[in-house]
Amino acid sequence: MTRFSRLIESIGQQRDKVIEYQTRMTELPALGPENGGTGEMPKALYLEGLLRELGVTDILRIDAPDPRVPDGVRPNVVARIPGASPRRLWILGHMDVVPPGELSYWKTDPWKVVVDGDKIRGRGVEDNQQAIVCGLLIAQELKAQGITPDLSLGLIFVSDEETSSRYGIHYILKTHADLFGPDDFVVVPDYGVADGSSIEISEKGQLWMRVEVLGHQCHASRPQEGRNSLVAAADMILHVRDLESIYAQVDPLFQPPCCTFVPTRHEENVPNINSLPGKDVFYIDCRILPGISHDDVLASAREIMEAVAERHGVTVDITTVTNAPASPATPPDSEVVLRLHRAALRRQRRRDRGRGLPRHGHPRCGLGQRRADLSSRQRILPHFPHHRRRAGARPDAV
Repeated sequence: MTRFSRLIESIGQQRDKVIEYQTRMTELPALGPENGGTGEMPKALYLEGLLRELGVTDILRIDAPDPRVPDGVRPNVVARIPGASPRRLWILGHMDVVPPGELSYWKTDPWKVVVDGDKIRGRGVEDNQQAIVCGLLIAQELKAQGITPDLSLGLIFVSDEETSSRYGIHYILKTHADLFGPDDFVVVPDYGVADGSSIEISEKGQLWMRVEVLGHQCHASRPQEGRNSLVAAADMILHVRDLESIYAQVDPLFQPPCCTFVPTRHEENVPNINSLPGKDVFYIDCRILPGISHDDVLASAREIMEAVAERHGVTVDITTVTNAPASPATPPDSEVVLRLHRAALRRQRRRDRGRGLPRHGHPRCGLGQRRADLSSRQRILPHFPHHRRRAGARPDAV
């Protein structure tokens, strides 16, 4: 048995450690201030201490100043284990999570892990603590078995992924870009499919719009004296779908294969029932195919909403909360994709031994699994200083 076979076999036996790490992290809610939280510091301190317990000595904290949180900074943890080559495989996970939402929809406390067979439930266990656990287990077993990997290993646990990445990976690239070599691989375990059969090499752009509608508030019993911002906002929400016909391009690389424009959040307007509201604010989550200009989408949205506003006698202002255009796709023939492809074929052959390979071609070559269970989901970013490109991976893939 090769050393990597031993490593993979040993990682597969770490069920109790997966539960332990997931349980402890879930008990440390890491919500950004935009989501009503105080940041990621408690989780970062836990992970930093855990890495030292595992025997990792090269640990760097990169703190991004943020006066909105009690500690004044948003922490990012970087850990490195040397290999035979200075070329490094990075595994990146994010510490922050999204809010649990309506608590009545949860059958259990979202901040307490529940284990049900091979499934783990709790806020953040998949997005994105499974990525952190993936990196921790590899580091743990490399140290425990005294293995010097062919590639050096790096772990990055970032803040602020769920909102803008301004205090996370963007800050690291701005202040510590020399961490990354031009030939490094970066695995971002934040994507996958249940059967592990996908390598993702591109991602849509992200555009979040804030739409503010201003009318004139009055008593609800005399609506003719006001301009109802809620009615106007509701009409605008119904017209968000007009963007789908304007930007109707299709790319089968993506699921869904088109741009999406989804109204999501609505801020509270008036606190009482008998006031006609004069101000409403809602938000639109847009996922834009590569090659489509975000400025064009914004211009179209403004044109649509202003036409609705004119019909209702109100005004509308659209601003951006997040604007991250898609990066160029990772070439399918890049080294990292080819390595993953070979690893996927090896895994498929092991799985099909004794019954032959499928007759209708190879699997789609990814090995990350996306479920809220004891497995993981991965993505690869071979040319790091831009936004995300994804692909599945296992420790033996690179």
